[in-house]
Amino acid sequence: MARLSRGSARALLAALLASTLLALLVSPARGRGGRDHGDWDEASRLPPLPPREDAARVARFVTHVSDWGALATISTLEAVRGRPFADVLSLSDGPPGAGSGVPYFYLSPLQLSVSNLQENPYATLTMTLAQTNFCKKHGFDPQSPLCVHIMLSGTVTKVNETEMDIAKHSLFIRHPEMKTWPSSHNWFFAKLNITNIWVLDYFGGPKIVTPEEYYNVTVHWKTSCGDHLVQPLHYIAEDTQAQRGKVIWSKSHSK
Repeated sequence: MARLSRGSARALLAALLASTLLALLVSPARGRGGRDHGDWDEASRLPPLPPREDAARVARFVTHVSDWGALATISTLEAVRGRPFADVLSLSDGPPGAGSGVPYFYLSPLQLSVSNLQENPYATLTMTLAQTNFCKKHGFDPQSPLCVHIMLSGTVTKVNETEMDIAKHSLFIRHPEMKTWPSSHNWFFAKLNITNIWVLDYFGGPKIVTPEEYYNVTVHWKTSCGDHLVQPLHYIAEDTQAQRGKVIWSKSHSK
């Protein structure tokens, strides 16, 4: 009996250790961008949501705390040519507490969305607080307006040389894995030039925010690491026809 008891104890211990090891292997990593890589620690550092009546500030908040979004483009795939096509893309508007409001991307010509943008640079980006702990904490379904999501429409273009370092720093501090992506994929930095903004953060339909309002708000981020003051950016309205001429996705848009 003693031998049987010892054998049962060993079997029970082995089962417990196996389940613990499995839990460690499949549990998600802390922080969306990885620990100590500049990402938000949702439990303690995520700033509070601005007043919902201040739609421009809410839009900047959602953009800044989001590290991915769904980008809708017009498909060039023959099976669905001309139809809406959405894809999830990683993004960043700057390090935590220092967001500019400009969504930056790290893209490759091999991506389907980039193929679409080569033919038509217009796109709409959706971001939601469902990717943070905000909605779960308050019991909001991701589709509920109370969960808060925004839609930014405009054109996606490659960043110029003067903006390259800003885009690189903004993305790599939030997405350190990007540094290891294969160079053979010809990655490049891009951004969304925002022309239209909708904020859905309460019942009664979306609120319309102009790019001027969006960029000209003063953002005061309060985090456990200290307070950060982001001054308004000087907004310059984009000429869409001129902007289209700057798109350099393909040979037909070489300048």
